[in-house]
Formats: sequence, structure tokens, C-alpha cells
Amino acid sequence: MKKNVQSVVPVIMSGGSGTRLWPLSRKSYPKQLLPLTGGKYSMLQETALRVKEFGAPIIVANEDHRFLVAEQLQQIGTVTADILLEPMGKNTAPAIALAAFAAMKKNDQSIMVVLPADHLITDKKTFHMALKQAIDAAAQDKLVTFGIVPGHPETGYGYIKATAPTEKKSKTKSLPSQTLTIKQFVEKPDLATAKRYLKSGNYYWNSGMFVFKASVFLAELEKHNKAILIACRAAFEKAKIDLDFIRVDKEAFAKSPEDSIDYAVMEKTDNAVMVPLDAGWSDLGSWSSVWDVMKKDDNGNVVIGDVLARDCSNSLFYGENHLIAAIGVEDLVVIDTSDALLISHKDRVQDVKKIVDQMKAGKRPEHLIHRKVYRPWGSYEGIGEGKRYQVKRIIVKPGASLSLQMHHHRAEHWIVVVGTAKVQRGEKEILIGENESIYISLGEKHRLSNPGKLPLELIEVQSGEYLGEDDIVRFEDTYGRK
Repeated sequence: MKKNVQSVVPVIMSGGSGTRLWPLSRKSYPKQLLPLTGGKYSMLQETALRVKEFGAPIIVANEDHRFLVAEQLQQIGTVTADILLEPMGKNTAPAIALAAFAAMKKNDQSIMVVLPADHLITDKKTFHMALKQAIDAAAQDKLVTFGIVPGHPETGYGYIKATAPTEKKSKTKSLPSQTLTIKQFVEKPDLATAKRYLKSGNYYWNSGMFVFKASVFLAELEKHNKAILIACRAAFEKAKIDLDFIRVDKEAFAKSPEDSIDYAVMEKTDNAVMVPLDAGWSDLGSWSSVWDVMKKDDNGNVVIGDVLARDCSNSLFYGENHLIAAIGVEDLVVIDTSDALLISHKDRVQDVKKIVDQMKAGKRPEHLIHRKVYRPWGSYEGIGEGKRYQVKRIIVKPGASLSLQMHHHRAEHWIVVVGTAKVQRGEKEILIGENESIYISLGEKHRLSNPGKLPLELIEVQSGEYLGEDDIVRFEDTYGRK
């Protein structure tokens, strides 16, 4: 452990699945990896850019998203300090504990700025002013959270009840003037209660953003939920480096209780304070919140994609591939992707999660993956299927290779459309140019690579008795996949 002067370390939590934003957000490609507000950058990228002046962040991510996270950060020129891979979701307290151990390893005086990867903040200047206040309070060993100044009686957020600005003195100096004492964390209210909270002026939306010393957080965790501390310490101490990632020990991490930071620490400690924040914040937790923050036309509609709307108002239309034509509707959400269509009243968008749960129960794949699936080497997209065949469009990045593999139940026929493919078939290597093809028989060992400087595009026709993605036996893999 390095003993250095105090330093600030951004910690970005990127483990969520964003089920309420289905069908755009899915388990394999969740909302934090999407440019939800129609801009250039994904939510993860926006979050990283928001705190880039503090240096390389620590990212806590689902291991299934590791290559997507790394690629998105590379696209914005961010060299990460660590990408910590969670073997399984255990809620926020264990995830933040892992990040705290990583921060402590670099500097035992680290102040962590913990930010979810899927929040929107439109007023960066005001956010930085509030962040400075939070960092000053954290330097005095406080556990700081941000309370969002409510703009309306929201029932989708938890609340924080706070006092007026504290005048309490620490041993060194007074806390920042806008640092408030937390009186109570409260659950999501009904509408009548939310209206009462708004009128009182003492309640703030719970943002889920935190600032504290790593050492102070771990000390509080030891007091209030020692089982999480013990499991996460063991998981981090037994961690292994996997390419550019830190893979914590799965067996040790599995022993950690599953709990949020609010329940595990913040609601139990007597050392927590709050900084009010009014900076255009939204957690984009539903399609109605996306509608709230987007630019609207004269009729209150948000239109993304190819949309023709007549006599429509206060609606959100998102078209990915098809023309959407709407007539005489209001307060609707219409989200059209290549393989799914969502239509909902804006007041019912919180129930999208119930549709996702229904798909899970029916073992439908649409809640897990899009038609276009991203891999570390590129992507593939299903474009046709039948009883014993399916057709895919495959794109391989320049210089990338798929694993050396074979299949027990299917044969494959590849037709190159753009670029040049290098194919290892058995012990031979063959170059295949545009408009040329090659056949891979059932059980034959093979590998596809792109030796060129431009993306390789090809059409793959699979045929056989079973065409599932799990019919892969890998012999070698550049990306460390089993």
C-alpha cells in the first residue's frame, strides 16, 4: 500500500442491466452502453468524461460486458486504472467495497467519487462545484452523498430527509456551508407523500452518488456489515489479472451478502452528510424519464429515427430500422428495434420490467440479447433462420480473430462481402477475397481472422440439427474466453 498525499479516484459503477428501458437496453448490452439521449457518447462515456480531470477511473463491471466497457473507454481516450469484474451481481455495497480495496492499494488516502454509469447531468459546472464541496467534506472523514433538489413530486425515487445547512464544527474547520446533516433515508413514496415531501423543502431525491475516503468507507462497513467486508477483502486479495481486467475470486465473492450501500452503511452510520445538487440530474430509469430530458417538438413529442406523426402529443417515438407512422395518439412510448416493438402509456413504463420478467419466465431470448450481438472481435447479426439453418451477418474488426474452435452439431458456409478473410481450416490457412466463399464441415477445427486494415464483412450460413451459440468448443482464444 502506498502512503501518499490525498488523491481523488473516480469509481464508475457499470454493472446494471436497465430492464425498464427494454427493448433498447438488454442484459447483453445494457443502457449504460447506449447513447440514450441521442448524442455522440454512451452513458458510460459521458460519466467518464464528466470526471476525466481526476485521472484514470476504477470501473466495476459485469464480466460479460468487459470488452464492451474497455472498448468504449478507449474510444474516448480514457486509460483506465482498473476494470474490476464482478463474477455476479451482489448490489452496490460489495461492488463499492471491491473498488475501495483497489483504491487503497494505489493510495491509502484515496477519496472515492462513486458514480453510477447511467446517470445524466446536464450542468457540468454546477456538478463540479457540488463535487468540490463533497470532496472537502470527505477529506474530514465524512461519508457524503448527493441529494437532488426535487423539481416535481416523483414516486420513482427514494428520498433523503435533511436538516438546514450545518454549522457544526469539526476538530479542524467547519464543514462546507451547503453540507447538510442527514436525518433519514426514506423509500419511494406514493404520490400524496411525494407532494408533501416537495412542499416541506427538507426532502431530496436519493441520487446514488457518493464521495468518501476508501479507508473510512471500509471502516464503516466493518462496523455495520462485516460479512461483506470479509468476503470482498478475500475476493480482492485472491484476484487475478486477465488481459486488461482484474478478475476477483468468484468463490470468495459469492460468500458476500447482497446489499445496497444505503442499507449496509449509509442508513446505519452517524457519519453521513449530504450535499444538495441541482444540475439537471436524471437516472434515466424509465422511458418517461428519457422523454423528460429530451428535446421536444411543438407538440411535446420526442422523435428519434424515421417517424411520421400526425396530431400526436407528449409522446416518445424511437425507430431503429422501420418507419413509424402514428396518428392521433398522446402520452405514448413507442420503441421499435430490429426484433421487438414496445408500446406503452407513459404512466405505465415502470411496468416494462414485468414484461421482461415474463420473457425470462418463458425463456425468450429477447430480454437477453439484441439481434445484433457484440463480441470483442466485432459483431454478428441474425438476418434469417429456419428449422435447420440460420443466416448471420458477421463483421470482424481489423487485426481481430475469432477463437480457434469447432462445432459438434453444425456446419458453416462463409461468403466474404467486404474485405479479405484469413481462414484456418484444419492445419491449413486460406485467404478468401470478396465474392469468394469457404465451407467448414461439422467437427472441423477452424478460425476466422481479419488480416486487413478495414472491417471484414461476411455472410455466414449455418446448417445442422442444433444451432445454439453454446455449441462451441474453443481450443485457443485471444480474449481469454473458455
